[in-house]
Amino acid sequence: MPIRLSAFGRVFAPSWPITLATVLLFALFISLGRWQWHRGEGKQRAWAEYDHQMTLPPVDAPTRLDVAPRYLAIRLRGHFDGAHQFLLDNRFLKGNVGYEVLTPFVLIDGRRILVNRGFVPFLGYRDRLPDVSLSRDSLADELEITGRLDELPSPGLASGRAPPTTDATWPKLTSFPTHDELETALRAKLEPRILQMMGGRDDFERELTPPGIAPERHFSYAIQWWGFALVLLVLYFGLNFRKVS
Repeated sequence: MPIRLSAFGRVFAPSWPITLATVLLFALFISLGRWQWHRGEGKQRAWAEYDHQMTLPPVDAPTRLDVAPRYLAIRLRGHFDGAHQFLLDNRFLKGNVGYEVLTPFVLIDGRRILVNRGFVPFLGYRDRLPDVSLSRDSLADELEITGRLDELPSPGLASGRAPPTTDATWPKLTSFPTHDELETALRAKLEPRILQMMGGRDDFERELTPPGIAPERHFSYAIQWWGFALVLLVLYFGLNFRKVS
C-alpha cells in the first residue's frame, strides 16, 4: 500500500516509486559526501607531511627508499645513465604544456632510481622531442645529487595512459606509466620511488607542490553532495504534501 499520512488539512501520499528513488538518491548523495570528506582528511595529512618535510635539510639516503617519508630530502651518490631517459608527456607548468624528464641514476651500490630533472616545454611538433642530454660534468662517474622522494604521477583517467615502448629508441615518450612498465622498457630494476631533483647543472625548471587539489576542495565537494541530499528531502516532502480537496 502507498504511504498516506494526514495532518493539518494536508495529506502526505507519495507513490512507492518516488519514495524508492528518493531513498536511493539520498543514500548515494550521503555516501558521495562522506567519500569526499574522507579524501579531504587524507589530503590534509598528506599536505601536513609535505609542509613538515619542506622544513628539513637533506639527509644521507636511507637503505630503504620505499619506506622513507614522501618528500624526504636526501643526498645520493652515483652516476646518471644519460643514454636511457623518459619524457613524461602531457605535463603542465605555469600554464605551459610540455614534458618532465626522468633520468635513471645509478647509486654506488648498484640500485637505480629515476630522477625527475624538471620540465621542458613542448616544441610544437609531436615528432620533434626536446634535447634533454646531460652535460659532460653531469655524466661523471660519481656525482652527489640532492632531491626529494616522490611518487610517479597518476592519471585522472585510465584513457590518458601511454606506456613507454620496449624498442631500442631513446628517449622514450610516455604518459602516466606504471613502475613495472618503466622497468620493462629500461630492462633493469628501479626503486619504487622517484627523486625530484633539487638544483644541479642540468636541472630544468620545476615547481614542487603538494599532491593533488587542496583539502578544502574535497570538503567543499562533500558539503555540496550533502546539500543535494537536503534539497532532495525538501522536494520529496514539499511536493508530496497536498491540501485535502
